[in-house]
Amino acid sequence: MRHTVLLYNPRSTSPGKQRLPLSLLAVSSVIAEDYDLEFIDGNLIADPVSHIIERARTTGAKLLAVTVMPGPQLRQAVPVCRAVKTALPDLTILWGGYFPTQHWEVALRSDFVDYVIQGQGEPPFRKFVDMLHYGGSPADVPSLAYKNGGIRVNPRAPYVPMDNLPWYPYDKLDVTAYVGHSYLGSRVLSHNTSFGCPFACNFCAVVALSSRRWLPESAERVASIVSYLHDRWQINGLEFHDMDFFVSEKRTAEFAERITGKGISWWGLGRVDTLMSYSDNTWEKMKRSGARMIFMGAESGDDETLKRMNKGGKSGTAMTLALVERMKYYGIVPELSFVLGNPPDPAADIEATITFIRQIKRVNPATELVLYIYTPVPQEGSILMDEAVRLGFRFPETLEAWASPEWAKFSMRRDPGTPWFRDNVRRRVRDFEAVINAYYPTVTDIRLQKHWRRLLQTLSGWRYRFEFYDWPYELKALQRLIHYRRPETTGF
Repeated sequence: MRHTVLLYNPRSTSPGKQRLPLSLLAVSSVIAEDYDLEFIDGNLIADPVSHIIERARTTGAKLLAVTVMPGPQLRQAVPVCRAVKTALPDLTILWGGYFPTQHWEVALRSDFVDYVIQGQGEPPFRKFVDMLHYGGSPADVPSLAYKNGGIRVNPRAPYVPMDNLPWYPYDKLDVTAYVGHSYLGSRVLSHNTSFGCPFACNFCAVVALSSRRWLPESAERVASIVSYLHDRWQINGLEFHDMDFFVSEKRTAEFAERITGKGISWWGLGRVDTLMSYSDNTWEKMKRSGARMIFMGAESGDDETLKRMNKGGKSGTAMTLALVERMKYYGIVPELSFVLGNPPDPAADIEATITFIRQIKRVNPATELVLYIYTPVPQEGSILMDEAVRLGFRFPETLEAWASPEWAKFSMRRDPGTPWFRDNVRRRVRDFEAVINAYYPTVTDIRLQKHWRRLLQTLSGWRYRFEFYDWPYELKALQRLIHYRRPETTGF
């Protein structure tokens, strides 16, 4: 008899922008040969509670596995899992992903999360599923946190190279529901080619997830998967959602060579210093292969702040300027994120970064901007986190508090509500954002017509020239009228 495992992807985006549930595809790949899989996506199903309950009763499933990111996913996961547990108390609920890896104690203190898997989930997930269905002890499942007279946390499982894991079980879900349309092409899908990141930025949640390990698929395997997606679903665009796609120049160059000529435009995430170290030959290969846009964390316009973030030294502001100029030459759009309002002086950090962003736009006007507000993450030894605690910051102690509207804003790094961050400082960021997004409408908006671009630039021109960003009500009203794409809210 084959057992059924339910895999729930809580809602993470607005309708029509759903991506493949890559984390669930990854962990389910190790059980796909021996278990029946049912994916339940909150981005596609209006009432996931009823659907989960109906499928659990129909199939006799014993397990609901849930991937949870802070923000929108957490906000849906909490009430859905609570309602499912109330209706089906014998259904085991397992959480994995960024949020439970960092906040396993909060998750397990609830009465509806039974287990948490931390970090890389594939091998522990296989062992857990077998234990649940065929017997064994939770104490023998690595990376597992669970309740047993208190909260127990097992040692982490050894990391497994990505090439040793099976391909995603694409045939177990309706991939066509995730084919999108964007700047990259008319048929766009997503993939993840690596686990983790080798760096230790002080504001980043990935550090706790992967302990500075980077486990990549080989260039050959990535190219094979891309070819499969191209042939099976006729894609002409692909997003790589790795935390850092570009760690290895050799892998990037080989991958680019292997997919050149397939007519696929692609996007990925990387670091300024890594990409600046790439040879001209590799950049040429990336361009020919279809690289259209690269997301990077520029983070701040102040070199001292970058050092506190563990992004100082090689990846300072001068290197960021050099890279956006280099990318202009190759015709690849830079997408830069900034974390504004860092302690100990948020206002000064914001002003330095605004000045720096204006420099970037002079060098390469096509540069995309994604502006966040500093939000603490639990990270041992983080100077920024220690400073935040000193200033009175505390994380919520219950899932219900985490799922509140206030903490949802915090998780999205839009309005953190930290003790030192005054509303007028937050407003300064958002007002500047409205002006610069109007003066430099994103080149990746495939819907924005030329006359609307001209109108936006005309209305915002005097504000931008005179650096007057306060109260841009006319621009915000026009943004609501046009509904043009702003990178800070949608991104890729």
